[in-house]
Order: sequence, then C-alpha cells, then structure tokens
Amino acid sequence: MGIKETAKALEGIGFREIYSMEKLERQKGSQSEDRKRLLEEHFSSFRDCTKCDLHKSRTQVVFGDGDPYSPVVFVGEAPGEDEDIQGRPFVGRAGKYLNKKIEEVLGLKREEVYITNVCKCRPPGNRKPTPVEIRSCFPYLKKEIEIIQPKVICCLGATAGEGILGKKLSITKVRGNVYPYPYDPKIKVLLTYHPAYILRNPAADREFVEDLGKLKDLIG
Repeated sequence: MGIKETAKALEGIGFREIYSMEKLERQKGSQSEDRKRLLEEHFSSFRDCTKCDLHKSRTQVVFGDGDPYSPVVFVGEAPGEDEDIQGRPFVGRAGKYLNKKIEEVLGLKREEVYITNVCKCRPPGNRKPTPVEIRSCFPYLKKEIEIIQPKVICCLGATAGEGILGKKLSITKVRGNVYPYPYDPKIKVLLTYHPAYILRNPAADREFVEDLGKLKDLIG
C-alpha cells in the first residue's frame, strides 16, 4: 500500500491529518525558536536590574545558557569572576569539570543542556549570596524555568537548593534526594554538590557521579 492509499485508509477510520517526520521536526524547531525568543525577551527585561546591591559591583548580568528545549536545567549559586567577565554561567574551572561530567555520565554536550544560576550577578569576592539577594533574583529564575519546562531541575549546591525549595539545607545530608518543584510538582528537583566543592574535595566526585546517574534516569 502506497502513502496515498495509507492516508486514505487512515482517514476512513477517523484520522484527519497525517504527520510526516519532516512536519514533526519543523514543529519541534518552531517550539524551540519560541522558547529562545521568550528567553531573549525575558533577559532583556532585567538586563539593567538594580533590585539589590549586587548591581553596584557587577560587570554585567549573567543570563542562563544552553538548549531551551533541554529536559534538565542545572542551577548554580551565582556567577564567579570568569562568568562576570564573559557573561556566561559556569565557564571557569568548575564549569569545565561540570561539562566533563555531563558528557561522561549523561552522554550530552554542554550545549544540549541548560545552565543558569539562582543569582544573576557576581557577589563581591565570590561570597555566598545573601537571602535578600536570592529573593530579589528568584523571580527571574522562576520565569526561566516556566519557559523551558524541564523534567528535572538539578541544584548544584545548597544555595541553589535553598533558592529553589525555599528552605535551609545541608547539602551533605540531602544530596541525591529528589523533591517536587514547589511551583510545578510535575518537575523534579535533584540536589547535589556544586562542582567548586568537588574541586576542593575530590573524594566527593564519586557521589556526584552517582547523583548524575540518578539524573540520567529521571530525564530518561
């Protein structure tokens, strides 16, 4: 049976439109472009943000980076010196380590996932963001997540977990745990170490790899 005959037979049992692979790919591409556009519009809305004191010392706001169609969003703490200069998250030593593990464990390249931070501006001296700074910046992250609609949010470190879940955490006690995202319970939240912590404590690499293995299962 040829394509025309198959289409006619399917129409006879109630199918009004036959989707070709080409059409499905175009549709997926259109959705991805829509998310890119929405993210660009979102970033433009807070490019000159002055909601907290971090704007006084930053070089620039550091937006999220990666595939807006990714099933996982990695969330870190805040930009460091390299990120503040380059305008991209996780581009220093911690970022190189993260990229390596994403490829080794998940089988994905950096550009196939989405990476961002709880705070979009670098705290002076790379200190931990304050609760006020986290609360000021969180609406921007929340909107990013709404646009991307990931299956899983992977929180890198306690600060990211506290920002996402809204409660105090000890990452050594809760790493590897999975929680529902408070603003959309269909999205899972996985907690693990920040790559910078592992660079200071190499023995934690094994547990980080375990957590990424769990992440791989969650995103399917």
